[in-house]
Amino acid sequence: MTLAATRRSMTTPQRRASVVLSMAAVATILLVVTAVAGGYRINLTPSEPLGLWRIIPLHRPAAVDDLLFICAPETAAMRAARARGYLRSGSCPGDVAPLIKTVIAVAGQHVEIGVNVSVDRRRVSSSSLALRDGKGRPLARFPSGIVPPGYVFLHSAFPGSYDSRYFGPVPASGILGLAQEVFTYVP
Repeated sequence: MTLAATRRSMTTPQRRASVVLSMAAVATILLVVTAVAGGYRINLTPSEPLGLWRIIPLHRPAAVDDLLFICAPETAAMRAARARGYLRSGSCPGDVAPLIKTVIAVAGQHVEIGVNVSVDRRRVSSSSLALRDGKGRPLARFPSGIVPPGYVFLHSAFPGSYDSRYFGPVPASGILGLAQEVFTYVP
C-alpha cells in the first residue's frame, strides 16, 4: 500500500493523531538538540541533585570548590568503572557521560587517602572511603600523593560516589565547564 493510499484509508481522528504525534516528535528532537547545544544536561545520578543542569564555560584554571562537568579520561580504571556500571553512556570520549564533581585539590597539593581523604593535612568532610561498592565488589583506593600539573582531584559528598578517591586525579583538559543547577531536586 502506498503512502497516499494509507492516508486515504485513515479516518479524520487518526490523521489528526498522526499529525500531532509527528509534531510532538519533531518538537522533542528540536528541544533536545537545542538543550545540548546550549550546554544543558540532565543528571540522573545521585552524586549531585537529579535534574536539569547547565554547563557554564570556565575561562580560568579550575580552583578548589569548583563544581564541574568533566569528561573522564580513557584509562583502564575508567573502562573498569564503565564495565561495573558506575559511568553512564554519553558524549565524552569512551562514550561516557560527563561527571559532575567538586574539585578538592589542584596541581601541587598533597592528597592523603586513608579512612578519609585529606588535602594538605586538612580532612575533607564526607570523604570516608568505601571498601566495597553497592553490589559488594571490592573497591581499590587510589594511592596518596601530589596532584600533578594539569590535573585536578575530584570528590562528591554522596557516600556511593565514584570519584578521585578511587581513580585518582584527572586531566584538567577534560573540563567542560562549571556545573550550574537549573531545575533539580534531591530525592
